[in-house]
Amino acid sequence: MATTTTSLGGGVGVGGDDRVLATAQQIVKSLRAAKEDREDMLMIFSAFDNRLSGISDLINGDDSKSSDEEDLDRFDAAEKVILADASLSGEPSRQSTSLFNPPNNPAEYFSAVDEIIHWMEQFSIAPPPSSALGRTVHVIADRAENAIQLAMSRLEEELRHVLICNTIPLDAVSRYGSIRRVSLSFGSHDGAAAIDDSPLQSFGEVDSSRFHDRGASLGDDLFVDLVRPEAVQDLREIIDRMVRSGYERECLQVYSSVRRDALDECLVILGVERLSIEEVQKVEWRSLDEKMKNWVQAVKVVVGVLLSGEKRLCDGLFGDLDDLKEICFNETAKGCVMQLLNFGEAIAICKRSPEKLFRILDMYEALRDAMPDLQAMVSDEFVIGEANGVLSGLGEAAKGTFAEFENCIRNETSKKPVITGDVHPLPRYVMNYLRLLVDYGDPMDSLLELSEEDLYRFKNDLGGDGSQLEAMSPLGQRILLLMSELEYNLEEKSKLYEDSAMQQVFLMNNLYYLVRKVKDSDLGKVLGDNWIRKRRGQIRQYATGYLRASWSRALSCLKDEGIGGSSNNASKMALKERFKSFNACFEEIYRVQTAWKVPDDQLREELRISISEKVIPAYRSFVGRFRIQLEGRHVGKYIKYTPEDLETYLLDLFEGSPAVLHHIRRKST
Repeated sequence: MATTTTSLGGGVGVGGDDRVLATAQQIVKSLRAAKEDREDMLMIFSAFDNRLSGISDLINGDDSKSSDEEDLDRFDAAEKVILADASLSGEPSRQSTSLFNPPNNPAEYFSAVDEIIHWMEQFSIAPPPSSALGRTVHVIADRAENAIQLAMSRLEEELRHVLICNTIPLDAVSRYGSIRRVSLSFGSHDGAAAIDDSPLQSFGEVDSSRFHDRGASLGDDLFVDLVRPEAVQDLREIIDRMVRSGYERECLQVYSSVRRDALDECLVILGVERLSIEEVQKVEWRSLDEKMKNWVQAVKVVVGVLLSGEKRLCDGLFGDLDDLKEICFNETAKGCVMQLLNFGEAIAICKRSPEKLFRILDMYEALRDAMPDLQAMVSDEFVIGEANGVLSGLGEAAKGTFAEFENCIRNETSKKPVITGDVHPLPRYVMNYLRLLVDYGDPMDSLLELSEEDLYRFKNDLGGDGSQLEAMSPLGQRILLLMSELEYNLEEKSKLYEDSAMQQVFLMNNLYYLVRKVKDSDLGKVLGDNWIRKRRGQIRQYATGYLRASWSRALSCLKDEGIGGSSNNASKMALKERFKSFNACFEEIYRVQTAWKVPDDQLREELRISISEKVIPAYRSFVGRFRIQLEGRHVGKYIKYTPEDLETYLLDLFEGSPAVLHHIRRKST
């Protein structure tokens, strides 16, 4: 203290508080100051009366220490602690040692800072006067200012250190669970031909084993500690003193900078890259699909877990400092949120293609569901405005992409028929697409509407019943319209076959496929039982049309007309021609229709039974009535097959494997 007291100088008489005030009053009186000046000077001197009397006692060698002297002792001790720590700033030991690690004593350091803050507060209340005494006080004020700057530099450094060292890393895999997988196949799993020269040609490249990842749903009560709990109190100690010292800006900058970096690292772990709009638009689809999936999960985790955690952390660290913690949270969250929004905006304006719809809807749903929490936490109007804009853009992108899909179905006019009469690739694509689309009923209902143009086409071009649409949801209306477009398209494709019987088989195969897919999925709830019953009736009509077109000629050979009356008087020549004609018809049907394919086991069996019920009884009856007329050595030349043979051969039809009966063993009596 000797050095300190010497530096303060003399000139102050010994006396108590009363003498100081009396002296001040005398000075004011003698100067005949104005009333306002008198009041100001009295306030200054009264604020410093205790300090000045203590200083005067020290200067004049008073042996007994006053409370003011003790205050100066504490100031000196506090200053010494701060200066000693600052002197180590360049040493390696300081660079690697936290204030909270041995041999450091954080309580001692914080106590020193508190003491200096106390002096600074006093000086802020009553600045030193312009006098010899004031100059002395100015020296202490300057020392306090220097000490507080050093302390704040140290605490700023310590704040960064504690935040970085105690940040808990994000474990995206174990914490947020496995991804729910939903089948999404646009491929033809049974080898059907791809669509040539059509907007949907790319779908043929998608393997049936592919899955559409919707993403895991996070629990409502899921939360994580972003900073180790044991470090929270240390952070409070630092922040409290930086704020009290007037270093709010520095505190905010350090805190938000470190936490922004932590959130950026979380985005990297979640698979979200920092890409420009131009870069996003150049990414090929398979890679872009993965990035969109990661984005969906990131939005859920960032808003539902990380930002809510940041909000709790800010609230816990900044306490009642509402303005500061609001600014701090907004600054922390802004960068992370804007990076997510920039990617969403890029997707919203990307070129539209049908395969992107589901991922766009995933993004739309994720952001839509996150918006209430985001608005509740983030008060930055710019960020919220951007988020609403991206949400709207994703909605428009979803609508436009679905419209593009509808146009693809309507305009798919490939001229290459499926050789076997099997299910065309188009309905395979469409049904897999729609079956998955039903899962998005909620967002699609909010986005879609049926235009007057659509309604007119449904009623007039597609022969639909407008009353069907009245009780349906917006998505249901568009699905019904699209299914009608698909059926119309298939009718047109059936005309590519010259064989009318194959036309019926093609239509039967494809409509049966549509019915089965509708019945076995939520599409059944959308389209209703009446839709299914009506199509089943059409399938029966197609089967009847096939029997008529394919077997009428063969069955006409088994009629009695033209044979010459009863079996006894029948013309052998006419009979021989009948059997030869039947054999030729049957062998031709066998040759051709073994190459045709009815892929559904049940439908194929039902069709074979229908054929058998029509053909076998007629053949058995005809053979039974007229066989005797052809008895002889060469009967097997004409009656080549028994009814049982025919039944066996019918089992080979519609297998997609062509076969012939040229060398069949002829039957003899």
